[in-house]
Amino acid sequence: MKKLFTILTLSILSASVFSQTGKVFDKLTMKSEILNMDRHFAIYLPPDYESSERSYPVLYLLHGAGDDQTGWVQFGEVLRITDEAIRNGSATAMIIVMPDANTGRRGYFNDMKGEWRYEDFFFDELMPHVEKKYRIKSEKRYRAIAGLSMGGGGTLMYALHHPELFSSACPLSAATGPLSKADARRYFERWGDTGASDAEVEAHYAQHSALALIENMPDEQKKAVRWFIDCGDDDFLYEGNSLLHIAMRKKEIPHEFRVRQGGHTWTYWRESLPTVLSFVSDAFHQH
Repeated sequence: MKKLFTILTLSILSASVFSQTGKVFDKLTMKSEILNMDRHFAIYLPPDYESSERSYPVLYLLHGAGDDQTGWVQFGEVLRITDEAIRNGSATAMIIVMPDANTGRRGYFNDMKGEWRYEDFFFDELMPHVEKKYRIKSEKRYRAIAGLSMGGGGTLMYALHHPELFSSACPLSAATGPLSKADARRYFERWGDTGASDAEVEAHYAQHSALALIENMPDEQKKAVRWFIDCGDDDFLYEGNSLLHIAMRKKEIPHEFRVRQGGHTWTYWRESLPTVLSFVSDAFHQH
């Protein structure tokens, strides 16, 4: 009888654990002095967050153009997919932070004139805010970044600009930035700045082209970040991602490069997310 009671108790406890789900809050707000406005962000908290006192690794997950902080929540199904990955053991429990880069001006970077400093906001205000407010491990080993399309571009630039902060980076269908200096000049012209000097174009290319940043990467940084790059075979951004892979191979930068059937769609990115969660968890784990 005692043995039966023990089995029933364990079964109930096991069922209780597996029935737990994470929580998503998709319209949290913080004040930004840098951008002079309130900023929204979403957050995923793992199933045992409220019942434990432990600290968690963190994944910053960036949305694409036209979406906001709710993109990965609504279309990416981050709650369902992450809960399942944690439940089946393919990913460790983690906190996922999803900032809004669609309000005010669209994008993850500082503008050319220094009047809109989103990248500064991300590193100087958003990261310190969430890592203080939530039980987040603040060491590089426990911090990763990923994103799709425009957010894939943000992932590339942030990890290349700050390899000391991220253990893993997973750009998906990424906007890789200008592929040449001529592309960089066309970027200026699209924003109405037809009088940009050669020096301004050169500086923009050097800071916002993944190819330029890879070409100029010091040897000691080649293994600073674990890279997972994923782009569909029908994606219109295939060229930049393919050239990025080739540039990394030539520079002997370790990375994973995946090309799967699909285009620039949420179906593709939902299928990518479990692999991303598993990949970043490899750095969070002890081997």
